Amino acid sequence: SQVSFEEESQKQPVVGHWKPLMPSKGNKEELETGCQDAGGVGETQCTEQLNVSRLRSSSVEIREKGSEFLKDELHKAQKELKLKDKECERLSKVREQLEQELEELTASLFEEAHKMVREANTKQAAAEKQLREARGKIDMLQAEVTALKTLVITSTPSSPNRELHPQLQSPSKAGFRKGHGRNKSTSSAMVSAASQNVAPEPVNRECREVDSILFAEFQAWKESPTLDKSCSFLDRIYREDVGPCLDFTKQELSELVRVAVEQNTLTIEPVASQTLPVVKVAAEECGGPKKCALSGLPRTCKHRIMLGDSGNYYYISPSCRARITAVCNFFTYIRYIQQGLVRQDVELMYWEVMRLRREMSLAKLGFYPSEM
Repeated sequence: SQVSFEEESQKQPVVGHWKPLMPSKGNKEELETGCQDAGGVGETQCTEQLNVSRLRSSSVEIREKGSEFLKDELHKAQKELKLKDKECERLSKVREQLEQELEELTASLFEEAHKMVREANTKQAAAEKQLREARGKIDMLQAEVTALKTLVITSTPSSPNRELHPQLQSPSKAGFRKGHGRNKSTSSAMVSAASQNVAPEPVNRECREVDSILFAEFQAWKESPTLDKSCSFLDRIYREDVGPCLDFTKQELSELVRVAVEQNTLTIEPVASQTLPVVKVAAEECGGPKKCALSGLPRTCKHRIMLGDSGNYYYISPSCRARITAVCNFFTYIRYIQQGLVRQDVELMYWEVMRLRREMSLAKLGFYPSEM
């Protein structure tokens, strides 16, 4: 039996010397009890089993502590991630709010600018009307002054003018003498009184009624605004207004103008007295200060246009400028609607579109302001 025990002990793996750790109480008691029961013969084997059990218990303890440490780290990382998610959500809301405020501010600025332009046009029309009235009054006063000068010059001692000397007239005709003999202040006062007594002109208040077909087409376009002329709303306007308004004698140049207006690349500028030399095509195509390039007619051209960045200038007459400007105003307004910059009621937008269409219709018929 002793020989067999030695052989078995030689077959056991050699275990190194480890620093003994404190085993659990139950394992220690069991091992000590087992070692006592085995007696002196198995003392070495019991010692080795005790070391192995201690190693196992220490690895389990290390594993448990490592697992607890990893759980704590994971919990901290989750908390930090939640805080970062909340911060990102807050910053996203702030950004959306700023974008909305910027969009509303831009829309209000565009509306205010459009309103200011309309008010300026109204004030300009009123000022021009007052200027015409003042010029009429000046002409009338100048005519009276001329008549008075004529009467004074034609009155001599040998042949006195009876209009200037009412005592020479017969009593029956004295009451019917003309009023050229009154002085300048009296004439001005009477003219002012006469102008004040003139009845004011009645205010022209136009009546309007929404066309159901046109309004329905505009509403359908307003739901998803686009510049594609295949939709019914823009197709009608192209056929009825834009096409005829940009239909000039020079067909090739008219097509280039239409494309530039659609792409918003057309430039209109007044003709200066001395312009810098620019690269031009043939004079027949570009026209000149005395010939319109679009109509080909001899006209006084106060403006010229440039298509994109080509560098070619084309002189245009006031009538052609009015037609091009009317179409540009229409496209500018519908671009504002497409970009969401117009915050008005649908019906107000519709009537603004109808007003711009009316301007195109008047321009293509040859009506344009005198300042063009």
